Amino acid sequence: MNANLKNLIAASVAGLVILGAAAFTISPAMAAGYDVGRAGQVVNVASWDVLNVRKWPAAYSQKIGAFANGTYVYIERCIVKQYGSDWCKVGRDTTYGWVNSRYLALVPAS
Repeated sequence: MNANLKNLIAASVAGLVILGAAAFTISPAMAAGYDVGRAGQVVNVASWDVLNVRKWPAAYSQKIGAFANGTYVYIERCIVKQYGSDWCKVGRDTTYGWVNSRYLALVPAS
């Protein structure tokens, strides 16, 4: 077997191991989710900063938008992670994705 083929096989196996570990990490978090279905407001964000909206519930996920402090959003659901921060899926206008739950507050029902 030549060196290029060995490298390809090693890279493929490593990729499958990483993919399997990621699926195992995200699946239990999704199962621990709960529906909210209410209005919320972005809180605790510095005046000079914004709350990043992510494609997936992870800080390293692709940024797809941002909200300023005080912005009202619709909170669809939240997930509770065993390790790390809890995340909520939110939307407003055309921006729809995941934010860290520590920057959200539920709007009191009228």
